[in-house]
Amino acid sequence: MDHIDLYDPNLYINRELSWLEFNRSCLDEANDKGVPLLERLKFLAICYGNLDEFFMIRVPGIVNGIVAGAPILDAPDIEHDTVRLLSKINSKVEELLNGYNACWLELRSELSKAGIRILSIDDLSDEQTEAVDSFYNDRIHPLLTPLALDVSHPFPFISNNSMSLAVKMEGPKGQSMYARIKVPIGPFDRFVRIPSESSGFDYILLEDVVRHNVHKLFPGFKINGVYAFRVTRNADTKVTIDEACDLMSAVEESIEGRGTGFPVRMVTESSMPRDMVELFGKNLNLNSQQIHRSVSPLMLNSLWELYDLNIPGLKEKEFKPYCPPELAEGSSIFGAIAKRDWILYHPYESFGIIVRFLQEAAHDPAVQSIKICLYRIGKDPSIIQALKEARERGKTVSVLMEIRAKFDETNNIQLAKSMEQLGIHVVFGPVELKVHSKLLQVVRLEGGHLVRYTHMSSGNYNVSTAKQYADISFLTVNEDIGEDVGELFNSLTGYFGPKGYKHLLVSPLNLKSSLIDKISREIRRKEETGSGYIVMKANGLIDADIIASLYSASIAGVKIELNIRGLCCLRPGIPGVSENIRVVRVVDRFLEHARIYYFENGGDPEMYMGSSDMMPRNLLARVETLFPILDKDMLISVRDDILRIHLSDNVKASELTADGTYVPAVRKKKDPLIRSQKWLIDHRGCWHG
Repeated sequence: MDHIDLYDPNLYINRELSWLEFNRSCLDEANDKGVPLLERLKFLAICYGNLDEFFMIRVPGIVNGIVAGAPILDAPDIEHDTVRLLSKINSKVEELLNGYNACWLELRSELSKAGIRILSIDDLSDEQTEAVDSFYNDRIHPLLTPLALDVSHPFPFISNNSMSLAVKMEGPKGQSMYARIKVPIGPFDRFVRIPSESSGFDYILLEDVVRHNVHKLFPGFKINGVYAFRVTRNADTKVTIDEACDLMSAVEESIEGRGTGFPVRMVTESSMPRDMVELFGKNLNLNSQQIHRSVSPLMLNSLWELYDLNIPGLKEKEFKPYCPPELAEGSSIFGAIAKRDWILYHPYESFGIIVRFLQEAAHDPAVQSIKICLYRIGKDPSIIQALKEARERGKTVSVLMEIRAKFDETNNIQLAKSMEQLGIHVVFGPVELKVHSKLLQVVRLEGGHLVRYTHMSSGNYNVSTAKQYADISFLTVNEDIGEDVGELFNSLTGYFGPKGYKHLLVSPLNLKSSLIDKISREIRRKEETGSGYIVMKANGLIDADIIASLYSASIAGVKIELNIRGLCCLRPGIPGVSENIRVVRVVDRFLEHARIYYFENGGDPEMYMGSSDMMPRNLLARVETLFPILDKDMLISVRDDILRIHLSDNVKASELTADGTYVPAVRKKKDPLIRSQKWLIDHRGCWHG
């Protein structure tokens, strides 16, 4: 057989185009008539939010690549011509925006039928118009600052993703004049509720309230048109540290500039005249490919405001998370962990168990110390309050706080400062590496010796997202694992470097090389036993070395099933290379966030779980942790009752094709319908045996 270059760019899907394919999957959910109406609205909000983040974080690097004439270097990439890549991105974004527009028109009609009406000024009754004008006069007008655009007024700075109105006027001498008004979304909701003349909810968009009253800002001028637009800026800030500042100061300085990065995109209402679009684009230094026009309202990530309406009939049916009796309220969580290891799958099982574990540790007189890694915490104070209570009761509390978690930097810095004031030891980890590991260790004095109780997870210690993210938790008192985690904590709070861990795989030390070794071992097992099987469940698969190793295994006949929620650069189904690889994605009620790596190993299976995806940032630029499931019965249960259920999904799953697109998973006539997340709700806790 001819030698195959497994790093040939033609064998890889471009990561940016893969990102946009995930947005398309979210749009499919928003269009699914079998999904409750407000849940569909939620997915459309996610679509818009994802696209904003794409332009803030991913596109700036491509734009810089065009300026520098350099190729994208993240992974082998067939699109070395970055100008051509941006053109492909623009084409796919236009397709998505058209899909968003069509979806919004349908959802708006369905909302109206359900009594949630989004009205235009022309739809309002006289009484409603009067209410809108009174709201504008009393609450909005004093906050507005119209900015003229002419030779004596430089083009104003337009902040990142803010909503603006461009006003076209006729001056006293008949000349065309322009101005910009920033719509005060933030102080006010985007969807302004107005009195309804029937049952239900009536809303009008905040920019329409301003638009209707814009003449009050320009008395004596003829208003010829008012058009909404938004500008997205580079938000991929870099933290620069020198001898004159510490890490916290450097992060604070970097996020101050997040809203002032260079423009990468402008979105306008489709009705904005071409000359205005060109004028604004020129002043923002944007080319035509960086300007998009929308028929539907802009900034529909604000649809979250409507999703928050308390209308249970328009949302997914609530369920009570399962809690094993041994871990329930009133029982000793320490006692339960001492008897056996526990796997918990959130949100099918209650994250409240982990909160109670910390609360019990805070109040237990036998507990000596608590160590925890925090990445994204959210607004719920339960975790932080338990740590503060533990410190107040005299326990040693150490927090590894990652203050560079993107878009959570400000919250994390404020929490770090508040905990330090209470005497909690707060450290920030290695300067050159983000700490993304999810680790918690409680040390307890039992019978004259210290016992480590360890919790590890794929998800953050975030009570709010634990209700929406599907994540795996692991609780153990295993001495070797406890010692490994203790050593890792010491390395993170002291000096990070190579360690001889007994069980943990830790990036950037041994995690990537260990996964590649296990893939290679599966090839050998296939040669020895005639069978080989690998399953990987993760959020992203981008790393070229991992992908090349999987290609090698496929060529050797190893069966490989990949459940990748987001970015995937591997091309399945290529004859002679990846015909033994199947890639599926599940987009449903919960965000798939667990990472599980399974190797059949010739009948002696191994399984690892933890925080790491298979992306260069996880494997090279972060401290990540994968931990083994040593109990074979537990391993088999997770394989059969979690992994295989996701892989069997034929309702919400889609399969990746060799051309980088996704198609609905195939269901044979005799196969039962399996919607994996619904199955896991109905059978929650079955993996405990």
